[in-house]
Amino acid sequence: MSYRRILLKLSGESLGEPDTGHSIAPAAVESVARQVASVVAQGVEVAIVVGGGNILRGADFSKNGVHRASADYMGMLATVINALALSAAVEQAGVETRVLSALEIHQVAEPFVRRRAIAHLKKGRVVILAGGTGNPFFTTDTAAALRATELGCDVLLKATKVDGVYSADPKLDPTAKRFTELAYMDVLQKGLRVMDSTAITLCMENGLPVVVFNLFEEGNIERAVRGENLGTTIRSQV
Repeated sequence: MSYRRILLKLSGESLGEPDTGHSIAPAAVESVARQVASVVAQGVEVAIVVGGGNILRGADFSKNGVHRASADYMGMLATVINALALSAAVEQAGVETRVLSALEIHQVAEPFVRRRAIAHLKKGRVVILAGGTGNPFFTTDTAAALRATELGCDVLLKATKVDGVYSADPKLDPTAKRFTELAYMDVLQKGLRVMDSTAITLCMENGLPVVVFNLFEEGNIERAVRGENLGTTIRSQV
């Protein structure tokens, strides 16, 4: 394996129904769990940050008159629901997990403490990180970049529904070009909508490579961890 410790960023929609991305689809959760268990079995330490967009997206909900901070906290709670569902599936696949939340909900999750999370990883447990950063106005992409940096991960694997970063939306523009490699500054200057600028800047400042790949092809998580030519890699120099 090319990486010893990884952070896998999952959108909430990746756990949702195939046609809408809404709710929680057991088959989708089980597919992710199988892939994660396969990687752990080969000695890789895995942390996961999961979004909540399949249940509620705070930024969108705030447009209905709810204060943005309150809407974002609702979105953070949605990530806890997803984390618990994913935890159960990974344990069904034979791997021990721990859910750590930036929001303190002692009945269902441990509070996020960096040293505690690292100790779990060293014991071979999958650490599922919920609640975003614990602060409104920050995306789960930023949470993923922050946690990957805090935990000393070798790479941030951003799982998506497309096979990399394109110059335009490939569904709308048939001439859109897929990039195999990008520099952090390319993403910022071109305004490529792969991660928000705060997340990309945090990765750039800490030299954390990002691999964007298609989650929905079975085995792609393992391929990404092996360092195969998959999706788009974002790093300092191209």
